Amino acid sequence: MPLPLSILDLATVGRSQTVAESLAGTVALAQKAEETGYTRVWYAEHHNMAAIASSATSVLIAHVAAHTRTIRLGSGGVMLPNHSPLTIAEQYGTLETLHPGRIDLGLGRAPGTDQNTMRALRRDNSSADTFPEDVLELQGYLQGQSRIPGVDAYPGKGTDVPLYILGSSLFGAGLAATLGLPYAFASHFAPAALHEAIALYRREFEPSAQLDKPHVIAAYNVVAADQQADAERQQQEVMRGRVALLLRPGTEYTDEQADALLASPQGRHLTQMMTYSAVGTPDVVRDKVTEFAEQTGADEIIVAHQGPTVEERLRSAELLAEAYLT
Repeated sequence: MPLPLSILDLATVGRSQTVAESLAGTVALAQKAEETGYTRVWYAEHHNMAAIASSATSVLIAHVAAHTRTIRLGSGGVMLPNHSPLTIAEQYGTLETLHPGRIDLGLGRAPGTDQNTMRALRRDNSSADTFPEDVLELQGYLQGQSRIPGVDAYPGKGTDVPLYILGSSLFGAGLAATLGLPYAFASHFAPAALHEAIALYRREFEPSAQLDKPHVIAAYNVVAADQQADAERQQQEVMRGRVALLLRPGTEYTDEQADALLASPQGRHLTQMMTYSAVGTPDVVRDKVTEFAEQTGADEIIVAHQGPTVEERLRSAELLAEAYLT
């Protein structure tokens, strides 16, 4: 029996693409996910990254929700130390009120950006220290049991938007276990602690009003195409794009220069980030996803379809759904 399959959409802005075209692609991908049987689509909060258009997650979710009917939508995640818990409760309470039963609220504690942008967000290095308390404050607003006397979230109070803890280390796993919340591990770019974090989460999990048993969501990269050679070409283009995005932002590279950087020690780090990936035809990708599910014991797989264009990501999502879910 296949596991539930979901999508993490980074709202990628391609080299020759406008932001508007990228956002139209997020709508198309969610519609394709709804049509082909995916469980949910999540959007990640990043800042000061020209190639990622999902910085205003709640606004993007509202737009996509208005153009879909049934699929769950949410944040993967909101970086809570960048915001006040009350503001996030109001935003996601509004979304849940407008689209009942369809909204998820995934929470992380990383900045989702660089040091200068952290300051522009009015955040400092100590902002993450209160993450556990902030999660509880947010949860209180959404459950109608505010921890701040006389302060409630309107909208938001009593909407019970489900919370998810996101992480790439043991900290998030331990917190999710203690609070009895689902846990999503960012293995699509930070693979090192995946198995240890899942083991800790399952071992220490305490049931809660939201969740009676552990629920692990593991992230995985997929580039599915009709031909193996085409999938491998797409993967190479994605890796070249990551050179400009992560190694030296704002710099333009020829393909040859990008390939040379990928062969360097820095570039090998980018390759290591993509450890958990499947690249190939539907059969190849299905088998790799099945193997990943068995190795992790996850309850759900969330896939980052990494094709360089909207059309290629849509085809990847369709091919994986056909091969794995049916």
